[in-house]
Amino acid sequence: MGRDEAFELVFTGGAASVPDGEDAVVVHRTDRKGPGGHPIYADDTGIVQAEISDRGEVRMIASGGHQQPASGVEVRPVVQP
Repeated sequence: MGRDEAFELVFTGGAASVPDGEDAVVVHRTDRKGPGGHPIYADDTGIVQAEISDRGEVRMIASGGHQQPASGVEVRPVVQP
């Protein structure tokens, strides 16, 4: 995964998913590190946050109370023009 500045988090299944079974959000690298020592990425609202390792492992980070971080999230690099 390297030093990508943006990723697309892909959420599959679950009640909030779209009819084709996939929902996605773009996250950008922040200057923070997660509990595993990897960079934290966040969407523009700051609500969706995830620690993404250089091997493409995703750990969702709760950004507020009563959140239940999703599991089974996949990550895809965003190609910058």
